[in-house]
Amino acid sequence: MCRVTEGHSYELDAAGLRALAHPLRIRILAELRAEGPATATQLAERFEQRSGTTSWHLRRLAEHGFVEQDTERGNRRERWWRATHAETALRPERFSADAELGPALSTLLHEIAANHHRELAGFLARLPEWSEEWIEASELSDWQLSLSRDELAEFTAEAGRLVERYRRAPAAGDEPVMVQLRAFPRGERRE
Repeated sequence: MCRVTEGHSYELDAAGLRALAHPLRIRILAELRAEGPATATQLAERFEQRSGTTSWHLRRLAEHGFVEQDTERGNRRERWWRATHAETALRPERFSADAELGPALSTLLHEIAANHHRELAGFLARLPEWSEEWIEASELSDWQLSLSRDELAEFTAEAGRLVERYRRAPAAGDEPVMVQLRAFPRGERRE
């Protein structure tokens, strides 16, 4: 089972990695986190799947603690599901040397990248709907830095602390804001 870490995050173990490493499961979990509770039928419609398929994947996610039934909604015939935590902590270095877990890790990481791309593409498609002030407050930049391995670790830790500084309950006038940070070595692999 996943291990609860700081805040509302679960750190993946090998079993959790295997369970989550399916493109539809990753998207279902992300959808429940972003949009709140939903039924298998609603999720099936959103992802153009059969409800039996989404129901099966929801049960797999529930077995590993990623989602749970929302007993305050629905009835015996209509099950609502919700995410059990706000985020999943993944430490790829824990799994990268394990040949058996390599395919699951690759699937998970590539689907996360694809989800990030879909989020950004969705924002860009709806850009004309946003006010000039919201567009100006947004950021779509990239920077190339020259850093040591230790400096990169310090940079990503500091970015995480900055995100935590702004984490709070929604207030009037807020919009859900997607923050994406990708920081990785760009050159050839070196030790």
